[in-house]
Amino acid sequence: MSVIVIESRIRSLVKGVSYRILGTLTTIGVAWLIVGDISAALQIGVIELFGKIAIFYLHERVWAHIPLGMPKEST
Repeated sequence: MSVIVIESRIRSLVKGVSYRILGTLTTIGVAWLIVGDISAALQIGVIELFGKIAIFYLHERVWAHIPLGMPKEST
C-alpha cells in the first residue's frame, strides 16, 4: 500500500526560502574564495539572490504556457 503525502504550502515555502539562502551563501563563499574580498562577495550574493528569484519567476511563467506533462482537458 502506498501513501500519498501532500506537503503544506508553508512547508514548501520554508523549504524554498531555506534552499535559496543556502544557494546564496554558497555563492558568497565561492565569490569570496575567487575575489578575496568579503564586501565584493556579499554584493555578488545579493545580486545573485534577487536575480535568481526573478529568473525563477520568469521560468515559471514560461512553463505555464507549455503543455508538456499537463493533463489534457476533456470535452
